Amino acid sequence: MSSQTLIYIILAGIIALLLALFQYKYKSKSTKRNSLFAFLRFLSIFFTLLLLINPKFENVQVYSEKPNLVVAVDNSSSVKHLKQDSKATAFIESLKGNKALNERFSLDFYSFGSALNTSDSINFNEKQSNINKAFRGLTEIYKNTVSPTVIISDGNQTYGNDYGFSAKKYKQPIYPIILGDTIVYNDLKINQLNVNKYAYLKNKFPVEAIVVYNGNEIVNSKFIVTAGSTTIFSKVINLNKSNNAQVLNFTLPANRVGVQSYRATIVPLNSEKNKINNSKNFAVEVIDQKTKVAIVSTLIHPDLGTLRKSIEANEQRTVAFLKPNELINQINDFQMVVLYQPNNSFKSLYAKLNSLNKNKFVISGPKTDWRFLNAESKTYTLDITSQTEDYQAILNTNYNTFIIDDLEFNSFPPLNSSFGEPQFDVPLETILFKSVNGIETQEPLLATFETNGRREAVLFGENLWKWRAQSYLNQRNFNNFDDFIGKIVQYLSSNKRKNRLNVEYESFYEDNNNVIIKAQFFNKNYEFDVNETLNIIVKDKNSGTTTTFPLILRNNNYQVDLSSLSASDYSFTVKATSESISKSGTFKILEYSVEQQFLNANVTKLQLLATNSKGKGYFISNPNPIFNDLIEDERYKPIQKSTKNTVPLIDWKYLLFLIALTLAIEWFLRKYNGLI
Repeated sequence: MSSQTLIYIILAGIIALLLALFQYKYKSKSTKRNSLFAFLRFLSIFFTLLLLINPKFENVQVYSEKPNLVVAVDNSSSVKHLKQDSKATAFIESLKGNKALNERFSLDFYSFGSALNTSDSINFNEKQSNINKAFRGLTEIYKNTVSPTVIISDGNQTYGNDYGFSAKKYKQPIYPIILGDTIVYNDLKINQLNVNKYAYLKNKFPVEAIVVYNGNEIVNSKFIVTAGSTTIFSKVINLNKSNNAQVLNFTLPANRVGVQSYRATIVPLNSEKNKINNSKNFAVEVIDQKTKVAIVSTLIHPDLGTLRKSIEANEQRTVAFLKPNELINQINDFQMVVLYQPNNSFKSLYAKLNSLNKNKFVISGPKTDWRFLNAESKTYTLDITSQTEDYQAILNTNYNTFIIDDLEFNSFPPLNSSFGEPQFDVPLETILFKSVNGIETQEPLLATFETNGRREAVLFGENLWKWRAQSYLNQRNFNNFDDFIGKIVQYLSSNKRKNRLNVEYESFYEDNNNVIIKAQFFNKNYEFDVNETLNIIVKDKNSGTTTTFPLILRNNNYQVDLSSLSASDYSFTVKATSESISKSGTFKILEYSVEQQFLNANVTKLQLLATNSKGKGYFISNPNPIFNDLIEDERYKPIQKSTKNTVPLIDWKYLLFLIALTLAIEWFLRKYNGLI
């Protein structure tokens, strides 16, 4: 409270006292009760003046805040494979039941596999482990707190960046509880198998296998590749402690169209403890043609390289860069043409494309010659101006030609293009709308249309390379953006008629990856129908078992996760409930558990985490010392904090009650004594 407010309160008291004395001592006849009346009147006036002054009081609350103890549990199946699951569960229960530890810390439990989750249940059945992602998530949650972290793990990571780097950014002491032992067993394993996803009929496709040996003896074995019961490749392997790895490069023939399955095996040693990692299945889809895409431009721009990388991310496609006059004589060698910022030098090429009714993807920008393009294009025009504009992208969730996933387009940098609204003379379907300065418009930024049996896509903007870079920042890979461009290329490379039911799936999946099948259903006007019920009937070709799963609506498509299916060959049919519309296909799930490839805990890596973070590592066989170490560590004392709230007197409701009470008592007494 300020000194000025205190002076006002003193003056209010003097004024209230003078008014009360004036009324009951000076103006009224002196009676025994006048002093009581004056006192009541003094209180009424003083409290009223206090409300007008409205002084503010500070309310200080002092409390103790316990540090957090973060417990992150590796929920991957490698823990169960190493037979450490029961020990891990018992240790978690001992943490929860330790009274001294709970009095000292606030315990927060998490589990991690492919992602970081709050620890509702631990079952050690996750197919992948990404410790790097777990540390990144914990860094965001506990960046400004005191939160020593107990990580219960074998230290084996199956994918993601090296978690040693992300742990350095995690500014908390780390206490690994190591699940496993340091005993070295003799072990042969296929550490890595590299093979292309696609091969071409009557060609040979390359395979690279990396075989690794852990042990001290000299060993001999044989590496074989089988297709069914037939051995198609074999080689003798000699390894020892110093020469403990060998890279095998060989080729296999592609003699049949379709998905071909193979099994690579390194014959196990008699003394091996883990024989699961001696074999690995792989598959190749054999196709009899390759989609060739021509990118035509007279400019040098980073968009061209971006388009090539995205298109060739699918090995079924190849890209060639050509000038307009170079393509004319070899145009029949390409299934699709990308025209980047066309100008008058494209005149002969446009005539050829129109005569052949060829599909094309036109990308315009500030360097596009719109006088030329307005004259050559019979389907759309743009007013010619010298102004440019930056356009943000907004996804059209009702786009129904093919399935488009939301790549967080609203987070992408804007594309630069000529100012103006394009006018179309044919029906079009917009994939992306323009947004200018945060204002959404109905103008197309990216659209597709069909006319006279020809398909075309047009993008009004350059700097696609920024989109691919932003996609990487959002997802930590280029896959989503490359798939987006790939779907446009696939649409333009085919002239198949539009279907009301579209299904998207892979020819084969690895057992450790999610098996996701997506579908879109459209009504008779080809508008996406969110009210339809879709079911998928999946049949195991080997066992004959049939299972039905519902597809769940997510954003602009229906999805089903079939990751629970075991490795086998499957056929499926997606059916609509309200109409007799269905679509069928086949896929294969390859048997492979990456989590079962480990024989030991990664002790060195986990101990290094503890050392670098000023923590300490413990083995699950003797974890009890961690309780005393955490409780006695002076870094983790409770912190005394206080909160100060400034409360104005006008918020104190009891003061109004006191004013009313004093006035009421004064009136009642005066009435009782006949003074009113």
